[in-house]
Amino acid sequence: MAASRGVASFRLPPLPTIGEIIKLFKLRAEKQLSQNFLLDLRLTDKIVRSAGSLKDAYVCEVGPGPGGITRAILNAGVAELLLVEKDPRFIPGLQMLSDAAPGKVRIVHGDILTYQLDKTFPKHLEKNWGDDPPDIHIIGNLPFSVSTPLIIKWLENISRRDGPFRYGRIQMTLTFQKEVGERLTASTGTRQRSRLSIMAQYLCSVHKRFTIPGKAFVPKPDVDVAVIHFTPLVQPQIEQPFKLVEKVVQSVFQFRRKYCHQGVRILFPEARRLEKAEQMLMLADVDPTLRPTQLSMYHFKNLCDVYRKMCDEDPDLFVYNYRHELREKRLKKANFKRTVDDDLI
Repeated sequence: MAASRGVASFRLPPLPTIGEIIKLFKLRAEKQLSQNFLLDLRLTDKIVRSAGSLKDAYVCEVGPGPGGITRAILNAGVAELLLVEKDPRFIPGLQMLSDAAPGKVRIVHGDILTYQLDKTFPKHLEKNWGDDPPDIHIIGNLPFSVSTPLIIKWLENISRRDGPFRYGRIQMTLTFQKEVGERLTASTGTRQRSRLSIMAQYLCSVHKRFTIPGKAFVPKPDVDVAVIHFTPLVQPQIEQPFKLVEKVVQSVFQFRRKYCHQGVRILFPEARRLEKAEQMLMLADVDPTLRPTQLSMYHFKNLCDVYRKMCDEDPDLFVYNYRHELREKRLKKANFKRTVDDDLI
């Protein structure tokens, strides 16, 4: 009896294969939506296993498509599965899976970038932030065009503990282009270290589970795919508002091949740029000749803390935008040239 309790009691009845579903509903991966189907059920099972135990858990699957990962999730013995699918062509095939698992599947035809997940799961699943993660998981084989903006959106939700993360430290298992996956998990000093590395790792424990070769997908993408697992941290490594951290990190990595002082400078208006950047680096105890990729999380924490104090002293500083200033300069230059040309005619 003890051994049988560890095995999921629910199994899907015999169903058409994913390939047959694709033929039955005349499905085709849309290149402009960066869609790629994963037909190998051993790999879909592996993705689901890498999420951890899903027995009696509540799961949201993002972009289920023809339903390969969906089957593996249902066979893992979940309590309930929410499917959020933007492409209406996939809904009939997903409905077939829903009919095969009565009472377990909810299908939402919607865009995950705008769909609200804050009231999706039962209230009793809510946990305090300091507790273990709730029995809720987000899983998805994401289209490449959606993956980066979506993880940034969810990271901001984590920082505010809202959206789906009002339920607690929900774990996520998501696919990314291999290169993006390498950036998300990159350590200090590596070539892949980037803005994404800092933004993900200051809020989450981020681990690469495994790599799926591109040839496993239909149609075959030009790149391999990384499966990345996220667990929100109890205490963020930088305790400042998300937008402030994003601005500092984005500015520093603006000139990723140059010394970090170049990126720090553009946080400030031109009139006092050199003076303020030097002051910020000194107070943050950051060597101005380090490259952005060489800065540790501790360096970024110090930079954000110092910048926050400077913004508190000068409320106009945070709204300053270097790119806007640059755009206005170019506009003035273009207008001046046009005026001169008109005078010469």
